[in-house]
Order: sequence, then C-alpha cells, then structure tokens
Amino acid sequence: MKKFTFKGVLDGFRQSVQPHVFRQEQEIPEHLRIEHFAVKRTFRHGFPYSPTAFAFDPVQRLLAIGDKSGFIRILGRPGVDAHAKHEGESECAVILAEFLINEGALVTVTADDTVHLWSIRQKTPQVVQSLKFQRERITCIHLPVGSKWLYVGTERGNIHVVHVETFSLSGYIINWNKAIEVVRTSHPGAVIALCDNPIDANKLLIAFECGLLVLWDLKSKSAELRWQAAEPVKSVAWHYEGKYFVSSHTDGSICTWPTRPILKPQSVISPHAKISKEGVVEKCKPIYKVDLKTSEIGETFTIFSGGMPSEKSSKSNCITVVVGKSTTVLEMEHVVVDFIILCQNPWLCETQEPYAIAVLLQYDLVLIDLLTPGFPCFESPYPMDLHESPVTCCTYLTDCPSDLVPAFYSVGRSTTSKKAGFSEREWPINGGEWFPASCSYSEIVITGHQDGTLRFWDAGAGTLQILYKLKTAKVFEKPKNSPPDSGIENPLAVQHIHLCSESRRLCVAGSVGHVMLFKFRKAEVTSEVLTLEIPILYENFDDIYGTSPECDFIPHQVQKTESSESDKTDCPLKVKIGLHRKPPGFQTQLVCLTTGPNRRNVQITSICINSSYGLMAYGTEYGLVVIDIVQKICLLSAVCPDLYGANDPYSRNPRSPKRIENKEEQSRSPSSDQELSADHFNCFYVIMWRLFDKLDGSFSRSRSSSMSSIDMSSSESVTSLAFIESYGKKIDALALVPTLWVGTSFGSILTLLITLPEKELRRTQPVLVAINGGPLVRLKGSVTSISFLDSFGSLIPYSFESWRDEREGKKDRTPTKSGSKTIPTLTPTTANAISNTPVGNLYSSSNNASSSGISGSLSTGLDSLTDRQYIVITSEKQTKVFDIANQSCIYHNNLSEMDFAVKAQAISMKDGSCLATYLSNGHLTVHSLPSLRLLLDTDFLPLMELSFQTKCKQGIVDPMLSIWGQQIIVHEDTTQISKIFCFSHKGHGLYMATPTEIQKFTISSEFCHFILDMMGELYTSHEMPEQPKDGFFKGLFGGGTKSLDREELFGEQSGKANRSVAKHIPGPNLEQLGQRASTAASEISRAHQLAMERGEKLNLLEERAERMANQAQDFSGTAHQLMLKYKDKKWYQL
Repeated sequence: MKKFTFKGVLDGFRQSVQPHVFRQEQEIPEHLRIEHFAVKRTFRHGFPYSPTAFAFDPVQRLLAIGDKSGFIRILGRPGVDAHAKHEGESECAVILAEFLINEGALVTVTADDTVHLWSIRQKTPQVVQSLKFQRERITCIHLPVGSKWLYVGTERGNIHVVHVETFSLSGYIINWNKAIEVVRTSHPGAVIALCDNPIDANKLLIAFECGLLVLWDLKSKSAELRWQAAEPVKSVAWHYEGKYFVSSHTDGSICTWPTRPILKPQSVISPHAKISKEGVVEKCKPIYKVDLKTSEIGETFTIFSGGMPSEKSSKSNCITVVVGKSTTVLEMEHVVVDFIILCQNPWLCETQEPYAIAVLLQYDLVLIDLLTPGFPCFESPYPMDLHESPVTCCTYLTDCPSDLVPAFYSVGRSTTSKKAGFSEREWPINGGEWFPASCSYSEIVITGHQDGTLRFWDAGAGTLQILYKLKTAKVFEKPKNSPPDSGIENPLAVQHIHLCSESRRLCVAGSVGHVMLFKFRKAEVTSEVLTLEIPILYENFDDIYGTSPECDFIPHQVQKTESSESDKTDCPLKVKIGLHRKPPGFQTQLVCLTTGPNRRNVQITSICINSSYGLMAYGTEYGLVVIDIVQKICLLSAVCPDLYGANDPYSRNPRSPKRIENKEEQSRSPSSDQELSADHFNCFYVIMWRLFDKLDGSFSRSRSSSMSSIDMSSSESVTSLAFIESYGKKIDALALVPTLWVGTSFGSILTLLITLPEKELRRTQPVLVAINGGPLVRLKGSVTSISFLDSFGSLIPYSFESWRDEREGKKDRTPTKSGSKTIPTLTPTTANAISNTPVGNLYSSSNNASSSGISGSLSTGLDSLTDRQYIVITSEKQTKVFDIANQSCIYHNNLSEMDFAVKAQAISMKDGSCLATYLSNGHLTVHSLPSLRLLLDTDFLPLMELSFQTKCKQGIVDPMLSIWGQQIIVHEDTTQISKIFCFSHKGHGLYMATPTEIQKFTISSEFCHFILDMMGELYTSHEMPEQPKDGFFKGLFGGGTKSLDREELFGEQSGKANRSVAKHIPGPNLEQLGQRASTAASEISRAHQLAMERGEKLNLLEERAERMANQAQDFSGTAHQLMLKYKDKKWYQL
C-alpha cells in the first residue's frame, strides 16, 4: 500500500493544474565540436606597464622593453610587435636587457638573478637557455659589439664572464679585492657599470658604487689605473677615441677622466646647478645616465637624464642635450626610466653618427629627432597612448558593416592627422617585415575612459590603429571643483557603451547617472542638445538583503547608502544650453540625467538600444527607464518592485515608489497617454511564481511565506536588457511582438510588451509600454546576459534600422555583415515555409518593426521544431535555456558553490553558436547552444591579475578565505572587471591585461593556426657593417685599435668555473635540440660502424680476389711452360 504523505498530495495537485509541458521530440543539430576550440593569447597592444629595461639593435633596428611583470615587448616597424613572458621562477621584473647585435638574439636579466638568452629569429621570441646565479645579485651586464663573451657585474663587486652561445661560466673572474687598492679597507660596493675601451678591447672600465673607477687589464689580470670620485657613481661613458671617459654622479655632476693617473677629475661640471652670491653651488638631483656620441662632422653630443635642481619648483623629468656650447633641456611628461642614443654605426671606435634618442618613460615611449633643429619628437605609429586617460570599460565588435571602419577614418582625420611640432622624418625604428594578412571581417575596439573620452580603434590585421576620438565632456559645462567629501571623483567616467553598428547609434552611460545618445553624421551641424531629467522618487526603504529558501546563493548587490534630506546633492554635470557646433562623427541627440532620492546620483547598471523600434532602455541600481529616441520622451521610469506588477514573489513593505506624475519632475515629461496609469496594468499577464526544478520541464515550489518580513525594494537592480520580437504571452504564443526582456540582480527575468504605432504615425503617435507582470524565470545570482536562439539553434540578430546620411536626403543602406550566417527571426508561417531550406542558405536580414501588428498567421500549433524560439539566460551561478512559447526549461547548467560567472556571452562561430564564460576561478569555459554541452574548460587567467581595475586593491574581502582556495571579491569589483573583459563573435575576445595594455585572445582553433600568418617577422638578414680598419699612420705610431682574443683568454685555458656560482638551465628548445642531436649522432655512429664493417669485408674480398688472381697467373705460367716442353715431341716420344 502506497504511503500517504502531504507532499504527495501537493505534488499531485500541482501536476493536475500545471499546463502541458513541452517535450523536445527532436534535438537541434549542433555542429560545434571540442576540436573546434583552443585558447590562445594573440596580440597585445598598448604601452608596457611599469617598464624596467631597455635595449636597441642598431643594425636590425629593433627595440626591446622589459617590464616588472616579466614581459618583454619587441617593436619594429608598424605591424612588427611581439611579446613574450619569462616563465617559472623568472616570472618577475626584467632589470637588464641587451641585444646581440645583428645576431637575432637578446639577453635579459630578471630580478631572480637569472640571465636568459632569447632567440628572435622566429615570429615569437623563445628562451633558448638560462643561467641562474646562486650566490650573487646581478647589477649590470655588458656585451661588446661582435663578442660572444658577456661581462656580468654583481652586488658583491665581482665580475664574471659568460659565453652567450653555450651559457657556460668562464673560469676568468675579476674579484673586487683584486681591483681595489691594497691600502683600501672598505668594500667598494656593487658594480654599477662596465664598458671596454673603444680602441683597446683589453682594457675594461669598472665603476663601483662608492665612486671607485678601475681600468682593468684583462691579459695581465691587474688594475692598470684607478680613480676615486668624490661622489657615488651612477653611470660612465667612453669617448670614441678612447682617450677619456665621463662619469655621472649622485650630486648632479659630470666628471671627465683622462686615461692617465690623476688624483682629481680633469673637469667637473654641474650643468643645471646655480651658484649663489656666496659662491655655494646649489644641490641638484642625481644624473642617472650620461652618454657621449660624436657626429660625422666631429660634434660631440653629451646627453644625460636628471641633474635638475633639488628645489620643488624645478623640472625633474628631463633629458638634456649638450652640443658644443648649446644646451637644450627637453622636459618629459613622465618619469624617465632609461634612454638610448640611436646611431648609424654600431662600432664604438669611430664616429657613431647619432640621429635620434629613444626615451623610455614610465607611461610612454618618446623618440627625439637629433637631426632636426629644435630636436622635435617623432610621431609614434604604435598605440602607446591607450592609457592617456585610464580605461574604465571597453567593447569589442567583429563582423561589422564593411563601410563602418572607412567612415570612422574619414571623420577621424582631423584628430588623427599629423600634429604640428612633430618631426617630418619617418619613424626610425623600422626593423622586421610585416605583410598585412587581415581577415575577411572588420574588427573595432571601443574604449571608454575616465575623462569621458571614447576611442574607436581598428583592431584588424593584428594591429591597433586609432580611428576616431569622441569627447563627451564637450556636451557638459566645465564642472566646478567638487568638495572632497562629495564622493564624486570622476563624474565623466564612461561606464557602459552600446553601439548599434548598422544604424550607427551610440549609447554611453556615465558614472553619475547620465546617459547620452549619439547619432553618426558625416556633416557638421549646429543644434542644441535635448535634456531629460528623470528622477526616481520613492519613500525611504531599509536596505535589507535576503533571499527565498530555494535560493541558497546570495546574489551580489549594488552597494547603496542611506539617504536623508541632508544628503541632497545636485548633479555635478550640467548640459550646455543653446546652439552648439557639432563636428562630423557622433553627434549628441539626447542626454538623460537620472537622479535618485533627494537628487543623489544613481549608478547605471545596463544599457540597450533598438533602432528599429526607436527605443532606448537602461537599468539603474533601483529600476528601469525606457526612452523613445524618436519623440525624445520618457516612456517608463519604474523601480524593480513595480516591474513585477501584482505578482511580486517578494513580500515587501506597502510603501511604494512615486512615479513621474507632473511636469516639474522632468524637463520634458511624456504626454498624458504615455504616463504610467492603471490602464497599462490591464495587460498584465498573471503567472504564478514557480521555480523550475531540475529538468522535469515544470515550474514548481511556490514561494515561502518566510519572506513576509523582508523589505527588498531598494536592493534589486536591473543588470541585463534585450529587445526582441518574441512571444509576449503564453496564450498568444503564435504571435511575435516587440518585447523588452529584463534581468535583475535577484535572478528574475521580466518582460515588457511594446506596442508601436504605424510607421507613418511613428513621430506623432505614442508608443505603449506595458508591464507583463511576474517573473517568467528565476535563476540563482544576478543575471549577466540574455540571448535568443531561433529554431535552428542560431543566435537571432537584433532588428535594426539601416543608417542613412541625412545630408544626402536618401537612404544609404549599410552593407550586411560579411560572412554572417545567422538566422532571421521566424514567424510560424515563414518558418513552415522554409522548413525544408538548408541552414547554410539562410542569411541575416534587418527586421523593421513598423507597426504594432507584428505577428505571423495563425497555424494549428507549435508542433514543428521550426516554430520554436529559445532564450539563453546566464546568471552568476546558473545557465538555463528556455523554450519561450511553452515556458519550459529544456537545458540547464549549474556552477560549483565556490565559483561564479564574471562574464558570459553567447557568440556565433563559423559552425554554430556557443556560450563563452569567464569564471571567478580563472577558468574559461565554452558550452554548446542550446544543449549546454561542455566544449572547452581551461585555466585561462587568475581573477587576481585583473584586480588593478578594482577599488579594493587586495581584491579579497577576507584573507582567511584564500586558505581554502576561494577568491571572494566584492560585487563592485567584479562588475568593474566585467566591463574590461569582452567576448565577441568569431571566437575573439580581449581584456585589459594591465592599466596600459589590451590583450586579445581567441577560442577558435582555426584562428590559432592562422595567427602566425598575421604576425610580423622580427629578424631579417642584414649585413653587419665592417669593423673600422686602422690607417697607415695609426698603425705606424701605435694609435690604432687593439684586438683581443677573448676565446684564448676566457676559454678552456682560463680553467673551470666554480659550479656553485651559477646553474645552467637549458631551455625547452635546447633540450629538444639536444635530444635530436643525440639521436642524430647515434644514427651517424651506427651508420659509420656499418660502413666500417662493410669496408673491412670489401678489403677481405679484395685480398682474396688478388690471391686468386696471383694463383691463376701462376697456373697460367706453369701451363705455358708445360706446353713449350712438349711442343716439338711426337706422341711416341712421350
């Protein structure tokens, strides 16, 4: 006998009253497979963050920059831009770098005292081998031109010699106690600089930290000359004739030392020091680096950084160029990290012919033209100014209309053209080769910045070129200095960007509740900007957070503060009044200023636009606002509790928000027939709130009454929005009508029905927006994305109105996306008509909703698979796929308790659609659509590496939680991270890797194979300039250059090095090469042995043949003699 339970009675009752559950009789075919996906970081753009090392190859004309994170960037001509990273223990700051000139190799030193040899003969730099110093800290390195021996100076004052080809340590060592005077009782300090005499390679100049300068004779292994400076040394540099050198010091002085024993320097100058009336020299800052170069006509360039007066009002970030009696001070915008003088001749023993200075700044790379009077700067072809204002959000668009990039180029010429004051000469760093191998589709990156600027970049062909710059600050009056306690730091900061590329309409949301609408025009116009003030008014609520018993995951909340009358503040931004000139490009059409209680600023949480409907919607931390961008009026401004209508699953306090009721509450209020009234709620479609449980296709488990005492009105925000022609109500499942789908921070999915007037009456008749009432779906956590699929499992393209240039007065259709294979929205009639059409023959089309009666003809039902429409909803903890017409869940996927989704987006690939998700544990996952089958799960990027974008610098709320491997980051921080992490179609994506760099990546295995064709060649074949030869008189009188056989001096004859000093670490390529070499050697040895054995056998055969030949010859002679003996005898005489 079946046991009677109260739960069974309730289950039976629910099954008796619940509607028929749709069961998928035929699954949608999916063509995406696991082998279609592979993750690879592709291109890195921007300026290296916190650079620490600098190197230049004068023959290959390549520039290398190392940063504090262990990355190296190698730059050549535009398009030649490679990046690599030190791995393992050497994933730390790059402190030193030096090229093997014209050898296709680079030596770097990391902060863990490891020397690395990089090969740049391939498109991607690779570590060949490494040498880790175990006892001493490395402070400087020096590699003479054309030499294979690297000098390494250490903190203990010793100098070691390393062979760069084998990375073996030589037995030759210069100990500090041998370099100093015998009478010296103190340690000289670390080795600051090393450089050999230009005309005598046997003489090595050593600069110690204490100011001791030693000229070391390598052959005799002794100090030839010693000098003692009065101040600590920062750098040294030889004159090309080798007769003297200069040194820079911490007191801002430059000393000149001849190559003869003297007690004091020949000259001491402090270029920027002022002498007081009393004759006291003013104190100056250190001169960090000094260098001497001589031109072909004999002019000596003395160039140094630093040395400015110590007073606060003096300039500090400067490069000084001294030519004869002329001194030029070049002020830099940022701190000078290092500089290199670029010369035509790599050899130091003759005039080098300097032509430019490469200055590495903290946040920029500057090249100064030395051949043009006034020393102007070169205009950089690289996107080094990406961080001119900090990036706050970004958008990545692929497969844009083909004419969009040229349109941006045309209007951006005025801002991107060559600016006055720059050098007319070409960019001198032009090494490598690059042949554009762009894709068949366009790529555009839009970055929003802290100062309100938007930048549009052409990201195709592996480069990043500026297209157009839009300054939203020009829309507003210059803000007055706000008090420090106002809490408003950057009122113009861009928080959200939404571009309809087909209609060329742009929506931008700022940080103080302002939303701007722009329209693209090619011609300049003069007009005024319309402003809508949209207040959100309601009585004060207590921010009490809570969830239902079924929702065990606490959703992230938008942080709010209690307000009172004393907190009343005015919006810091005021729109300019009157007519204003609007240049070609995106021109302001509308500005919406949204304010909360007591006129305090609100946060914009999501934004969306549909040019076909002529509507714009944006979500706030309190609710939803819908704007008619055609008539430029507000259609709806409601807080989240009102969006549920009469079917609010939460029991809230009876106090409700106030709606906009009078014209004083906005500058231009909607007409009376567009205000929210009870008539609108006649369209509410009442749905009993039920929560879908597992995959039984039903909504079950009614809300518990335990929420009756919880007030959540001010804690729910709108986090996701989407316009679509969909089934508005279950009873009208055969009609496709314009709808707005809303996702909230509580995981609720709500719908709004939109009634559009006829196309001819669109500008005069009102648009009706009706709240559908009650959540259709509810997920755990905040909703992050909403996407729609057609009956074939392809993403439904949003409807749009094609862009037209109003100046020409005719409609100029925007070309469709190249290569697009998305399926249009299908009504039941059209779906049945093309049900037998192959999927590959269907292409996207624009759906212009011109009337309110947008629906298909009635049919017998939704039994055919082609009649389906699906919605893909992703929250922080779940992903669900619902059949909209039947309101049933067909697939779902849950995340683990420890993880949540930071960014999720449905994208289209070559063979279908998929869902890409970036998780809080650093993994990147890809699921097929609609079945949510896992196609890719890989460890991609730790979330903590993006914590530079967060306000909480540590990124962890409770450090103890990290012990359990859990990274708990506040919602405000993860929301900001999601704004700088983007997925796009074709499997592309990008994120802000550092505050100054954008990192692109792909999840398409096909593109991973194609990526090498888009990269430039770093190393090209160049003839090395010949080493200068001595003239007759120089050789006669002994004034020529003296060579040094370093192989004999540092090779095997120097003895064996101490193994405890450094440890050799072969690179992965070297190990493979060694294995191949050993295999080849064994094969050669085996073949050689076989050949030897074969030779021995041949020798034996040859001896045997020779012996047989001799025997045959003997037999022939004997036979001949026998024949002669019996020749004349008769038979009877025998």
